[in-house]
Amino acid sequence: MDSSQQVAGKPSSPPRVGQPAPGFALSNQFGELIESGSLGEQACFLVFYPFAFSAVCGSELEELENVRGEFTSRNIRIMGVSVDHKYALRTYADQARFGFDLLADFWPHGAVASSYGAFNTESGAATRHTFLVSGGRVVDSFSSPIHQARAIARYREAIDLLT
Repeated sequence: MDSSQQVAGKPSSPPRVGQPAPGFALSNQFGELIESGSLGEQACFLVFYPFAFSAVCGSELEELENVRGEFTSRNIRIMGVSVDHKYALRTYADQARFGFDLLADFWPHGAVASSYGAFNTESGAATRHTFLVSGGRVVDSFSSPIHQARAIARYREAIDLLT
């Protein structure tokens, strides 16, 4: 069974730096299937966040949108991951004008977040955890408490590990 089919509610430990990143196949806000295997060597930030339309998540994702050009100029892709349905994510992305993929870890509920150790079984939502993945391996990971946004400076520190 691949990681995108794991049973939600049974989160594993987060993969450590240097370990293979769990695979996934999730729909983005446009209904397009995004598969981890198709990313090849491209680096990406997998940004797990609890829910669309929430205050902290919104401000945090807006900050990422503001620096998206800086990341894409270094060939780094941003992908937000939440347990919201793709239709809710489409409305959210349209309203906030996000230019990066929002992936729906809707069903099985939170399975990908669980495979990354980034799922809170009590709230039924992803935790606030980021993984920098390149070449199918975890390069760095960091998190923050549920009510605190991750700092953009921390993303930049992670990017420096790629060079």
